Amino acid sequence: MEPVKIVDGLAVPLDRANVDTDAIIPKQFLKSIKRSGFGPNLFDEWRYLDQGEPGQDCSARPVNPDFVLNAPRYKGARILLTRDNFGCGSSREHAPWALADYGLQALIGPSFADIFFNNSFKNGLLPIVQPAAVVDTLFAECEATEGYRLVIDLAAQTITRPGGEVLGFEVDAFRKECLLNGWDDIGLTLRHADEIRAFEARRRIEHPYFFS
Repeated sequence: MEPVKIVDGLAVPLDRANVDTDAIIPKQFLKSIKRSGFGPNLFDEWRYLDQGEPGQDCSARPVNPDFVLNAPRYKGARILLTRDNFGCGSSREHAPWALADYGLQALIGPSFADIFFNNSFKNGLLPIVQPAAVVDTLFAECEATEGYRLVIDLAAQTITRPGGEVLGFEVDAFRKECLLNGWDDIGLTLRHADEIRAFEARRRIEHPYFFS
């Protein structure tokens, strides 16, 4: 996965609590395990006015003009502002895949569902917890200011608002290191590739009957 170091981009406010993973990426799109191609179907039932199906050309579908991601002012957003308990429901890893494939790199909210929170880190998405009052302020500023941008510095663990005010955030040290280096579970394993090859070579010598 790609490293996450600085996220500098537009913020988009999704003003709904308890957004579950079936809303993030509906169940009919779970057949693929490629990790890519899910962006057009992110929040499918909210973004479009028809029923979405896998493999469908979304460019010709009728969009919901009242859904925030369809507003022209938020096109190309990199940061999603959320409310309480974002990512609840089933444990599908497709949810962070869809968010990342859409182009989002970070989420800021007062709380996230535990499994979704863990899956996000494993898939190159940075979920940041902030106090509810701070999130309320970010929502208000974002909704009132077109082109509202935030700068997230993962190494420094800071969020810089447009006026220059800086917010700090907490992140687990191991998860932080993984994001900064672009290490998913496979990447972590491959860091030990030389040791794995050496072990397999010894095993062939010591237990040749395993390989006959």
